[in-house]
Amino acid sequence: MRSIFSIALIFSTLRLATPLIWASHGGMFSERSGVINIALEGIMLAGAFTAASVTFYAGNPWIGLVAGIAAGVAISSIHAVACIRFNANQVVSGMAINILMIGLPAFLGGSLFASTGSTPQIPKENLIPWTPVFLAFLLVPATWYVLYRTPFGLRLRAVGEKPEAADAAGVSVKLMRYSAVLISGALAGVGGAYLSIGQSSLFTRNMTSGRGFISLAALIFGKWRPVQTMLACLLFGFTEAVSIQLQGVRLPSGEDIPNQFIQIIPYVLTIIVLAGFIGQSRAPRAIGLPYQKER
Repeated sequence: MRSIFSIALIFSTLRLATPLIWASHGGMFSERSGVINIALEGIMLAGAFTAASVTFYAGNPWIGLVAGIAAGVAISSIHAVACIRFNANQVVSGMAINILMIGLPAFLGGSLFASTGSTPQIPKENLIPWTPVFLAFLLVPATWYVLYRTPFGLRLRAVGEKPEAADAAGVSVKLMRYSAVLISGALAGVGGAYLSIGQSSLFTRNMTSGRGFISLAALIFGKWRPVQTMLACLLFGFTEAVSIQLQGVRLPSGEDIPNQFIQIIPYVLTIIVLAGFIGQSRAPRAIGLPYQKER
């Protein structure tokens, strides 16, 4: 057990929690404004593929990171227009983006790299393994400050709780929601980019492996609050780190722990958290509800 619970486990937890922190805090902006963002998974995939591709060609991870952010904003803008302009069902729109981004990177990868499974390997010197980790933990107090200490945050929360009252006070509900969804896309794009040019050195098909949905679970578990959501992300990151450490560990009987059981640990925890806490978390009152300005 000492070989499992070590300093390496702590660093692994921080790294594995990083994309979850970026995505969940991005989702926080969107959902605090009243727009459900199930599309976090697809946005992360867009950021991961774009960052890896641009970094490979440009030879600069910072250009790749910016490209990943741009991809996240572009994909989230589709969700924003569908939900805010055309009042589409927010869950259906998000799931459509997730399905789209399962196949689109494979199609583009086949055109750019003659491979639908992954992008080429990126040299080690062109990776950014730790900078997004440090920035992720700075993002938490920054998000708290923006949401609770700025006029923008006050308007954003008002739009998510009572859009009619915010509109009557002169706040543009649509503008606030557009801004929130685009911010959500930018932050989730960073999380996706970190997966491909931070944790890994290439993009592989469906490499997010449900992290967008786990980020949503962390957001619910954290009751749509920055610090609590970060702690939930650390819990999920710790669980994934332990599952990695358990691979190859033998039981007292001398048998290896079945790999299938190890791999499902983070997802089982997600189900338990959602089943146990979703009823205790109060979402923004106007979440998922389209708003039509009265004339």
